[in-house]
Parts: sequence; structure tokens; C-alpha cells
Amino acid sequence: MTEKTATKEEGQYRSDNRRQELMAAAAHLFNQRGYDATSMRDIAREAGMLAGSMYYHFPSKDDLIIATYDEGKRLISNSVIDATEGITDPWERLTHAAVAHMNTLFGGNNFSILLCADISRTSPTLRSRLIEIRDSYDKLFMDLIEELPLPEGIDKGLLRLSLLGSLNWSSSWYRPGGQTPAQIGEFFVRILKEKLV
Repeated sequence: MTEKTATKEEGQYRSDNRRQELMAAAAHLFNQRGYDATSMRDIAREAGMLAGSMYYHFPSKDDLIIATYDEGKRLISNSVIDATEGITDPWERLTHAAVAHMNTLFGGNNFSILLCADISRTSPTLRSRLIEIRDSYDKLFMDLIEELPLPEGIDKGLLRLSLLGSLNWSSSWYRPGGQTPAQIGEFFVRILKEKLV
């Protein structure tokens, strides 16, 4: 490896680190203040960067929230996929998925909790992109629900919305000290099973 190549790779590594730092700062502030109330200058300050330097990594705040949202989807998807691997019973798989979902949301991960944020006030174009990202995650749960042995006539789409709505709404009321996120995830799946089986 030549010295020139090494320098280029080191520069790329630093660049990738700065991008990740910006995304982490943005995710933290978007969760604390909301998207509208967070400026690019706020994010730069949080990340310890000059505001102008941010635009090398993200041309706009919309690009930044899309990147953070996508990272949140990646982290929580990986968690659910890992948790359900090798489990054959459909209800058990769904339970493990719900537990992984909750543990990821409340595990100190500023990225995935963004998926629970209210995006109704974002521009139609941005909202459409964020919904597309969220839907690609929701499909994991749709696939798990499709495998359940359910009575005929059950609307599986509404079932998915009901379960994920319950899990995600916990982001507005959950406080440490009561039931754990894992117990809450198990509870919501158990309630569904008791009503449907």
C-alpha cells in the first residue's frame, strides 16, 4: 500500500466518522426538539463542527433526516431479523420480533426511536420518502403476521398496524422502573394471541 493510498483511506475513514457523528447528533436533536425545531446550525454545534462543513456530507436537512431514519430502520431491522432467526413457531417468532423491537427502541438508540416520531408536518415529498423507509421495516412484521395460524377473515394489515401502533406508542409513555420493554412487547403479542386463537 502506498503512502498516498493510505492517506486517502485515512481521509475516507475520518470522513465516514464525521458523517456518522452528524447523523448521531441529528438523531439526538430530532428526538429532543422535533424536526422542525432543529436547524442545521444546531446539529453542527452538537457535533462540534462548523455549520458550513456539514454540507459536504448532507446537502440539506431533509437529506440528513432521511439518512438518520434509514439508519434507524437498518438497526431495528437487523435486531428483529437476528431475534427471529431459527425460530419456527409463528407466534413465538412474532413475540421475539416484538421484544427485539422494544429493546432496540429503548436501548439508548437515538436512530430507531425516530421511526416513532410524528412526521405529519414534514413536506409531502419528505414524508413520502420517510414512509417508504418505515414501510420497508413494517414489511418484516407483515411477513411474520402472514405466517400466523389465524381465523379466516382476519385483516392482517390491520393486525400489523394495531401491533406496531401499540409498540410504537409506548415511546410516548414508557418510563423505566415498571415493566421492561421486553415484557411490554411480550404483553402486546400475548393479548393478540388470546383474542385470536
